Order: sequence, then C-alpha cells, then structure tokens
Amino acid sequence: MSKKRNIFEYLRQHRKLTFVLGHLAVVSVFGLAVMGSMFSSSLFSAFAQSCASGEQVYIVAPGDTLGKIASRYNTSAQNLANHNRLGNVNVIYADQRLCIPGGTSASAVNTVIHNALAATSAMNNPFPYPQCTWWADQRFHQINGAYVPWTTNSDAYLWSTRARQYNWNVSSTPSVGAIINLQPWVQGARGLGHVAIVEQVLGNGNVIASNMNWGGNPTQITNVEFAPGPGVTFITR
Repeated sequence: MSKKRNIFEYLRQHRKLTFVLGHLAVVSVFGLAVMGSMFSSSLFSAFAQSCASGEQVYIVAPGDTLGKIASRYNTSAQNLANHNRLGNVNVIYADQRLCIPGGTSASAVNTVIHNALAATSAMNNPFPYPQCTWWADQRFHQINGAYVPWTTNSDAYLWSTRARQYNWNVSSTPSVGAIINLQPWVQGARGLGHVAIVEQVLGNGNVIASNMNWGGNPTQITNVEFAPGPGVTFITR
C-alpha cells in the first residue's frame, strides 16, 4: 500500500512539474518574442539617423539598390555603405533613411546659370525667389507660355493636388516641359516636397530636370536626373 501511494505521489508531482515547466516554456518563448521585437525595432530605428548639415537625405523606395542610388548621386555603393555604416552593400530596406555625403551631386548634374531669368524679370511670378516653386513656375512659363494658376496652398508637395483642382493633367508619364513633383523625402526632396521642370526624357525612362533650391547653392539652376516611381508625378497643362 505504501509502495502504491509513493508511486501515486510521484506521478502527481511529475504532472505538476510538467505543468509548471510547460508554462515556463510558454512564458520564455513569449518573452523572447517581445525582446526580439524590441531588438528589431531598436535595430531598425538606427536607420532613422540624423544626417549632417549639408548632406542630402534619401528615403529608400521599394526596388531600390544601393548601387542604383549611388549611381544617381555620382558615387559608389561602397562609399554610401561606409558613410551610412551599413554592414552589407546588398541589404537595404524600403523607407530606410540614407545620408548622401555633402558635396556629392546627383548624376548628370551640370550647373547652368540662366542669366535671362533673373528674379527681377519675373514680375508675374508670385512664388518667392529662389524657391523651387519660383523656378518651376518661371521655367514652365518660358517653355509653355503660361504660369501655374495656383498661388495659395501651394507648397511643392501640394502641386499635383492643386493642378487637379484646376483640371491640369497629372500622370506618372514624363514629357519635356512638364513639371515633375516629388513628394516629401522622395529622391532627395525635403519635407515640403520639390518641383522642377523636365528638360529631357532619357532612354531608360528617367528624366533630366532643371531645379532651383537644390543642393549647396540655392540660387543656381542645376540639372538633376530623377526616376519615375512612387511619390513622383508629372504635371502638364
């Protein structure tokens, strides 16, 4: 009888131990999952780095590669990786923030000064000189013979919305003389977006656009290569 009772007690204690160990395992797995989530979150937050003064900020878009971004800014993938402390030049993530080293200009950038378009000559242009909006309005008028009709609620990122309100054409297809509209943080645009004028459509589908208030000297007009894609629209009359 004593032997049977001992066996019963052993089995009961074994079930308790198994139950406790099972709960501990569940709690441990849950804890590891939470810690992993926190770790990955903190790891990804490292990508949201602050860029130094004079550097451009690029937000990685789906389909981007470091090599593609580097060629756009006339540098190398390894240089960008080193500058942003990336461990692998082949691994970047959508929405990741990259800092473009100061002094690195976009590919196909030829600085051109349009002397005939001095600020004093633009009496019908309501946008402040030398903002990108001033240049886009002025150059559009020079090419197409008309200024844009929207003059209020007209920060650069709003231009496509305002264009639709005035029944202008907004599309993803570039054409020479069109206004290219970049949304905030797209392809180097800042927090209020950017507008420029398409001067050339390249064979690969990218465009060369003339810009003002882009890069280190805001009063210079620079030709910059941009790619159609997310956050990019083209406005025509």
